Amino acid sequence: MATGSVPASFSGPKIRDYGLSFTKSVDFVKVSDLQRVKSRRSKVSTIRNSNSGSETVELQPTSEGSPLLVPRQKYCESLHKTVRRKTRTVMVGNVAIGSEHPIRIQTMTTTDTKDVAATVEQVMRIADKGADIVRITVQGKKEADACFEIKNSLVQKNYNIPLVADIHFAPSVALRVAECFDKIRVNPGNFADRRAQFEKLEYTEEDYQKELEHIEKVFTPLVEKCKKYGRAMRIGTNHGSLSDRIMSYYGDSPRGMVESAFEFARICRKLDYHNFVFSMKASNPVIMVQAYRLLVAEMYVQGWDYPLHLGVTEAGEGEDGRMKSAIGIGTLLQDGLGDTIRVSLTEPPEEEIDPCRRLANLGMKASNLQLGVVPFEEKNRHYFDFQRRTGQLPVQKEGEEVDYRGVLHRDGSVLMSVSLDQLKNPELLYKSLAAKLVVGMPFKDLATVDTILLRELPPVDDYDARLALKRLIDVSMGVLTPLSEQLTKPLPNAMVLVNLKELSTGAYKLLPEGTRLAISVRGDEPYEELNIIKDVDATMLLHNLPSTEESVSRVHAARRLFEYLADNALNFPVVHHLQFPEGIHRDDLVIGAGSNAGALLVDGLGDGVLLEAPDQDFDFLRNTSFNLLQGCRMRNTKTEYVSCPSCGRTLFDLQEISAQIREKTSHLPGVSIAIMGCIVNGPGEMADADFGYVGGAPGKIDLYVGKTVVKRGIEMEHATDALIQLIKDHGRWVDPPTEE
Repeated sequence: MATGSVPASFSGPKIRDYGLSFTKSVDFVKVSDLQRVKSRRSKVSTIRNSNSGSETVELQPTSEGSPLLVPRQKYCESLHKTVRRKTRTVMVGNVAIGSEHPIRIQTMTTTDTKDVAATVEQVMRIADKGADIVRITVQGKKEADACFEIKNSLVQKNYNIPLVADIHFAPSVALRVAECFDKIRVNPGNFADRRAQFEKLEYTEEDYQKELEHIEKVFTPLVEKCKKYGRAMRIGTNHGSLSDRIMSYYGDSPRGMVESAFEFARICRKLDYHNFVFSMKASNPVIMVQAYRLLVAEMYVQGWDYPLHLGVTEAGEGEDGRMKSAIGIGTLLQDGLGDTIRVSLTEPPEEEIDPCRRLANLGMKASNLQLGVVPFEEKNRHYFDFQRRTGQLPVQKEGEEVDYRGVLHRDGSVLMSVSLDQLKNPELLYKSLAAKLVVGMPFKDLATVDTILLRELPPVDDYDARLALKRLIDVSMGVLTPLSEQLTKPLPNAMVLVNLKELSTGAYKLLPEGTRLAISVRGDEPYEELNIIKDVDATMLLHNLPSTEESVSRVHAARRLFEYLADNALNFPVVHHLQFPEGIHRDDLVIGAGSNAGALLVDGLGDGVLLEAPDQDFDFLRNTSFNLLQGCRMRNTKTEYVSCPSCGRTLFDLQEISAQIREKTSHLPGVSIAIMGCIVNGPGEMADADFGYVGGAPGKIDLYVGKTVVKRGIEMEHATDALIQLIKDHGRWVDPPTEE
C-alpha cells in the first residue's frame, strides 16, 4: 500500500481526474523528491520537502486502492490507554480550559436575546445547575446592545459565569459584543464567506489567494479586539455550513471542515493571538469523530496545542439525543480528546447539564486512571474514515434442522438477555422482542431482536416454556445458553456460550457434534490464551469485560481484540456485551453504551450489541440497543431526526413541534427528517436529512427536500400536514402499523 509524507504546512490532498494533486494553501511549500523507503513492514512512497528540513508526515490511502491519501500519524496521545492530550490553557473569563483543568460543561440559551430579563433568568438557572460557560446567540445590533445589559444584570446578581457570543454572518456584531462578552464563537463557514449555494466553484491560484486575503481582512479586526480585551474565541466549524469555496476544493468532508478552521487559525497565529479553541461539530457522530481526529492529527504535525470543544450538533431529544452525543463525545473522550463539551438536546438548556456532567465524569475518570491495556501495535483500524469490518455471518450447514442465518443481522445485531419468568407468558415475550404476532405465533420484523441469551434453561419437563423457545428458533431467532445449562438441560438447536477456560479444558466437546458456539472473551488476555479460538468453529464472539473491572479500558481491550483477529485472518462476528451494575441511572447506561460500544462501532469494529442491566426495563434496553446501532449509522429501524436544540433565533416552539412531528412520522425507518428552528447555517445544516421542516419567518415554515427549499411560508398550523404530504409525494410514506 503506497503512503507518502508531506511537510507540516500541507493543507490537504484533492482528487482530480482520479489522480492526486495538492490543494492550495496560504503557506503551502512545494514538495518534491519522491523516493521509495521502508516503513514498518511495507514499502512506502515518501515525499520530502526539498527546500527545508521541516517535519514530515506519513500518509496512506483511505482504503485499499484509493487515490486519496490521509495522515496516518497519531491523533491522540496513546493508542492503548486513555491519556489526556496536552493543551495550552485558554481563559474564558474566569474559567480555564485545557488539559490542566477539569473538562468544562456548557450549554446555550433558548430565549430571545433582546428579552434581557428572560435571558438573565435562564442563564442563572443554567449556572445553578452547574454549567461552567453559557453561549448566547447574537444575530444583530439590537441583540449585541442587549448583551451589555445581560452581562451587567448578571454581575449585579453575583453571577460571574462566562458568556459566549454565537456569531454567524455578522463580523460587525462580533466586534461590538467582544467589548462585553468573554468569548466569541465564529463559524468559519459563514463569517466572511457568503451562505453556501452548493455551487461547484473553480479558482485559479491567484483567485483562491484573493479569497484568503478577503477572509484575513474581515477577520483581523475581531482578532485584534479579542487580544485588546483579553477575550477568548472558538473557531467552530459545522459540517452543515461549509462554504462553497471549501466544498469545491475539499468536498463536504471532515478534511474540508479542518481546513476551514485552519484558515482562521493561521490568521490568529499570524497576529500572535492564541486564546482560542477549536470545534468540529456534525449531526452525524461518525463524521464528527473523524473530523476531530483529523483536526488533532494536523495539530500534532503543526505542533499546535489548542484545546477542543466537543459536541454533536442537532442531536435531538430524549434518549436519541443522549445516545448520539455519547457516541460522538464519548468516543473522543476515551482517546483523551476534549476539554469542554456540550450535549445539544431539543430540551430546555438546563436539562443538558446533567448528561453533560455524566459524560465529563466518564472522560475525567478514564484519563485520571489512564485506563487501557498492555501496549500493542495497531495497524488495521481506520482513524479518519469509516471502513466497517464485517464478520462472517452464519451460513447454513448440511444436515442442520433449523435456519441459523437469522441469529445475526448484516447491518448490526441486537441480542437480549431473557429470564425464565418471561417465558411464563410467551405472547408477552414475543411482543417484548418486537416480533410480529400472527395468531399468537412469532415472526421476525424490521426491529426484532436477533438472538436471546438464556442464562438458565427451563426444566426439561416444562413443555410450555420449551415450546415458546422452539417457536423462536423456528423463525431463525438464536437462543444462546451457557455450556453448563446445555449439558444438564439440553435444548434442541440452542447455541452454547463458552469461555476460554471451557475451551481449553475441552468441556465443550461433550456437546453433540455440530452445536453452534459463541465464545466470550475479555480482549486483554495473553495472545497464547486467545490462540485457542483459531481452532474453533464459532458462530460469534462476545466481547465482555465485567463492569467491576476498574483498571482495564473496554474500548482499548476491544481494539486489541480486533487487531488480533485481523492479524490472524479470523473473521468471527463480534458482539459488544456490556453488563451494567444494579441501580445504574438510565442516562449512565445510555452514555456508557454509547461511549464504550459506540466508540468501536463508529470505527466499523463490531457486529452487534448485548446490553444487560438487572433492574432496567426490557423495552428500554431493547430500544437503547437499536438506538445505538442507528446512531452509529448501522442498522436503521426507525425514523432519523436531525433536531436542533433551539436558541434565540428559533422561530417556533421546537419541543412542541418536534413532538408533533415525531408522533406522526416515527414509523418511517430509512427516512431522515430535519426539524430546524431557523436556517442560520444554511440548508447544509440538514446535510443528513431527506426532508426539512424549517422556521422561515415568525409563524411560517419552509419545507425542504434535501438541501433544496420546495415550499415557503406555510402557516404553522398546516405545516406538519404539508410535511407528511411532501413525504408521500416522494414515495417515502407508509401507513402506521395497526395494533392487532
